[in-house]
Amino acid sequence: MSDAVDPAVVVGEINSLPPRAAMGLPERWTACFHEQIENEVSDLRFAPLPELTRLAESEQGAAANRLAAGLLLALLGDVRIDPMKPSMIDVPGAGVRLGTTETEATRISETHRRQGVKRSWILKECPEHTVVVADYRIARYPVTNLEYRAFLKENPSAGIPTSWHLGRYPAERANQPVFSLRPESADRYCRWLSEATGRRFRLPTEAEWEYAAAGPERNAFPWGDEYQPGLCNCVEEGIMTTTPVGMFAAGRSWVGAHDMAGNVEEYVADGYRPYPGGQVVEDDLYTTLGADYRVARGGAFNRFHDMARTRRRHGGPLNLDFYAMGFRVAETP
Repeated sequence: MSDAVDPAVVVGEINSLPPRAAMGLPERWTACFHEQIENEVSDLRFAPLPELTRLAESEQGAAANRLAAGLLLALLGDVRIDPMKPSMIDVPGAGVRLGTTETEATRISETHRRQGVKRSWILKECPEHTVVVADYRIARYPVTNLEYRAFLKENPSAGIPTSWHLGRYPAERANQPVFSLRPESADRYCRWLSEATGRRFRLPTEAEWEYAAAGPERNAFPWGDEYQPGLCNCVEEGIMTTTPVGMFAAGRSWVGAHDMAGNVEEYVADGYRPYPGGQVVEDDLYTTLGADYRVARGGAFNRFHDMARTRRRHGGPLNLDFYAMGFRVAETP
């Protein structure tokens, strides 16, 4: 973790703070994680593609080594990513227990109070309830810049991600998640991919997303019930930007889905509704975006790990530059 990040200090209303202050960073320049990878890039620059692919998704390799391998793959061609053939995982249908008790909500909000978390935000997860989901498929990775470029080539009037500075395709981040999109752009991407492939792609429902992330054991994080540094790209890691998909392989979920915690928040198909028997939470998202704002899950590189919990219901964007909003696809078999 970077020395620049103090995950215990957020002073003020987090949604009204400048981005750096909301991440626990001072306004002055501070070193970031990428400054640790210069030697790794030099050592790997002549490595063959299969070796770079193996290193990028290694569970044991040092984070700097994995990041260097992933960055080189972006420029050389990442064989894991095919815009017309996203890697999908079969998830068997089940009766899925979702949500959080009010007692848990109190404990969670108190645990993360110093990161600016309010109890009302966690109450959106209440109460616990059961949803039956049919068999479905979930993408192994969130949608990348490379995949989104394929969509924009055929749909140039669709929304350009604001993370693409001046609208330039970031080739150096080809295998990193696309982010800073409106939910309508994610919907349109899914329709385009379905029409282009003859398959039935869509955004996952909230229940499908949470089940793929938490599993039958209802893990608080994709890997288990306790947060563990080094298993996802959230603000505590000090990376401060997206990372190549699959870089945190040891933090993948029970079905093998990567980046379901951190990297970018992921839109789901559902607009916000209180869970059955729950209360409407009129927070900043509700008052700014309207009662039926699109839900997002999973946290991001510029949010603390409380947002990476599998049950956390968020949404956006309040500000496309403040929240890193991306998505992954699901598929109806």
